Amino acid sequence: MGASAQDIDALLPQTQCTRCGFEGCRPYAEALAAGTTALNRCPPGGAHTITALAALLDRPALPLDPACGTETAGMVAVIDAARCIGCARCLPPCPVDAIVGAQRQMHTVLEDLCTGCELCIAPCPVDCISLQARPASARESVVPTPTDNAARYAAHVTRQAAREAERLALLAERKRRATARVSRFKNERAP
Repeated sequence: MGASAQDIDALLPQTQCTRCGFEGCRPYAEALAAGTTALNRCPPGGAHTITALAALLDRPALPLDPACGTETAGMVAVIDAARCIGCARCLPPCPVDAIVGAQRQMHTVLEDLCTGCELCIAPCPVDCISLQARPASARESVVPTPTDNAARYAAHVTRQAAREAERLALLAERKRRATARVSRFKNERAP
């Protein structure tokens, strides 16, 4: 029997960067377990993760697929405070909620939580977010562990789902009220 998605997922860095072509580490692990994708699609994990996956899956190790990106040293997002307009578009895509700020306020990245996934860069309308090498000194920056990343991602997904459920409930209530008003209006106008 092959490796389970859970065993594979445990080897991934949990950056949730989507560079592998999947929506996160777990879907990539599920595809690997099913044998429907290659094991060399994780730039954040790089050669170390590819080697570990190859051993677990009893497949040959392959070089990192260049279509997915390149292996780099640990990176963190940095926001240029002078250019940030506080639009908050960088907040929702961050899979580990490493960006803090409020609408029309300057945002900042919590280095100790940032996975360097790059997902916050594209939504920024003023290009004030860049990736920089994570500071080498452990005192300056703590590298988040895959376990921490997975827990923060789960909390992020749960929070997003709760917000969406709340939004849908609010819309349903507004629709119910509007339908009731229209019905009352029609009844009042009926001869």
